[in-house]
Amino acid sequence: MKKIFLILLMMISFATASYAVGDIDIDHQDGIYHITLKGEKIKKKIKFVASEDLKTNREAHLASKATLTVNAGFFDPKNGKTISYIVTDRMISADPMFNSSLLANPFFRKNMNIILNRSEFRIMQCGNKFQYDIVSHNSSVPFGCAVITSAQGGPLVLPELRLEEEGFVVRDEEGNVTREAASVLHKTSRTVIGVKGNDECHIFIVTDENPMDMYEVKELCKKYGLTRAMAFDGGSSTSMNYKNKIEVISLKGDGAGRMLKSFMLVY
Repeated sequence: MKKIFLILLMMISFATASYAVGDIDIDHQDGIYHITLKGEKIKKKIKFVASEDLKTNREAHLASKATLTVNAGFFDPKNGKTISYIVTDRMISADPMFNSSLLANPFFRKNMNIILNRSEFRIMQCGNKFQYDIVSHNSSVPFGCAVITSAQGGPLVLPELRLEEEGFVVRDEEGNVTREAASVLHKTSRTVIGVKGNDECHIFIVTDENPMDMYEVKELCKKYGLTRAMAFDGGSSTSMNYKNKIEVISLKGDGAGRMLKSFMLVY
């Protein structure tokens, strides 16, 4: 009996893992990495960046010497241009208005106001304090605050899913789906970011081992008590590097990972 108990304990240990350094905690269970960034200090150590040329998450991680690197906004893999706004050090570093393919796409052109106003994750400085927020891109910045860094993605997950409002799902008059973006209605790997209270940022890396649709992602975020949450680019873009200990690549192929446009760096 004792031997059986020890074997079961070993199986549980291999199924779950925890990592921690400073203000970064990472749990891994059932194919999902749950990253928690706690406290006030970590907010100053987060930066969203956009690369001039596409590069893998691993390349961005090594070049930046960050502790944690995660894929961020949407982009066009054909021309390497962004589909999401990225703000770095208070300046726009990626602007979808300069993406000619976006402007040439009939659906995007017809729904430009919706596409450009998709949800984004912000870190703002308000006086001497920093704070997180998840809002539509065109949302005003509170008086006395300034956006230090941000990354747009979508759709919003909490407090409510905004699949149709952000142009990820289009239905006809009978309610049938005529267009679906980012596989939001299907199971795939995901990168999700959210907030809990004022001082906790949570990131979920949903791997190929446990793919989810956006309704399942919403339940996952609710399970952990998040107050607001949104998705970043997912599917084959889902990527994470933590120090030299963890690497997540979706649909690995040759093992290098997909070439990406923007990244969340945590130092």
